[in-house]
Amino acid sequence: MFAAITASQRGNSVLLLEANGRLGKKLLITGKGRCNVTNNCGADEVLRNVPRNGRFLYSAMDAFPPQSIIRFFEENGCPLKTERGNRVFPQSDKSISILECLQKVLKRSGVAVQAATVRQVITTDGAVCGVATSNGEYDADAVILATGGVSYPATGSTGDGYRMAKELGHTIIEPVGSLVPLEAFGDDCPDMQGLSLRNVGVKLLNAKGKVLYKDFGELLFTHFGVSGPTVLSASAHLRGDGCKLLIDLKPALDEGKLNDRILRDLEQYKNRTMENALTDLLPRSMIPVVLRRLSIDPQLQANSLKKEQRRSLVELLKGFPVEISGKRPVAEAIITSGGIKVSEIDPKTMESKRINGLYFAGEIIDCDAYTGGFNLQIAWATGYAAGMAAKNFH
Repeated sequence: MFAAITASQRGNSVLLLEANGRLGKKLLITGKGRCNVTNNCGADEVLRNVPRNGRFLYSAMDAFPPQSIIRFFEENGCPLKTERGNRVFPQSDKSISILECLQKVLKRSGVAVQAATVRQVITTDGAVCGVATSNGEYDADAVILATGGVSYPATGSTGDGYRMAKELGHTIIEPVGSLVPLEAFGDDCPDMQGLSLRNVGVKLLNAKGKVLYKDFGELLFTHFGVSGPTVLSASAHLRGDGCKLLIDLKPALDEGKLNDRILRDLEQYKNRTMENALTDLLPRSMIPVVLRRLSIDPQLQANSLKKEQRRSLVELLKGFPVEISGKRPVAEAIITSGGIKVSEIDPKTMESKRINGLYFAGEIIDCDAYTGGFNLQIAWATGYAAGMAAKNFH
């Protein structure tokens, strides 16, 4: 939609072909239905939140930073607000406000919208000349493929764009889920299902113990493993087997202060059993798991806990390990990692280096970012670059 608006405002005749019955199905579910439009930060900060091929986006982000999309919506009658973590949302807290704004500008810009499934990009002599669709063929001097990835296929992200790009000679980096919950070995996570932890430290380690990613914030235990904002961002770095999450349950306390805190609790509740002595320190559903991991009898009197056991408890609370068995299916991912190889795309214009007049925008490109509005910002910036460069639509 944004690429079409930009191209139309450049004086081109633009046809937007939508495979779904309606525009913006995926946009409506972003940000839990509130639409995290962008992140209110500078272009450099956006790129710091793109763990994959951020350098490729430098020109596009410089030309169209977050302030530009914020200005676009506000000038077109959709007021925005900035929340924690610089996340930007519509003031209405409804993603439909963003979609309605885009639809209004599409109409005002003279973009024709048709429901049709594109089957193939037609080329002649290494240049685009049209598209074949479920409704017949259309001539075009330029085509922008903005079909998304393969996450949330019910919204239309079925991987068609990858197939069409591959048919035209592009390399597709195999798509996998990113910003996706993680599955874990064992019964500990299912036993804590539904427990949400706030303000915890999270580290993702590979099989050799190297820290791949670290974060601070919220985490959720589920029937299959772990989810929540910190886990979704960590998933972007998951590579290979043998990875584990280390959760710092008490990041505000160093080991010495945590030990002192535990001593105070054990003294206060010295006549209680261990499962009842830890209720001030830990959520109730976590206590049996922690004691099981330390091989401490839940019925042990608090004043009978040995020094070595207390030391082990401190270590566990500062680094609670969750052995990761893999990612949830790509269909459950917020975004797709992988897609069209960036070395085959002009970073200033988003034009294919293989086919003249073919452009790409959004998630179809092999770039992905953390949560916080950064992935939508990539969509706006690449859509703008492609719309500015695409020429002579018929």
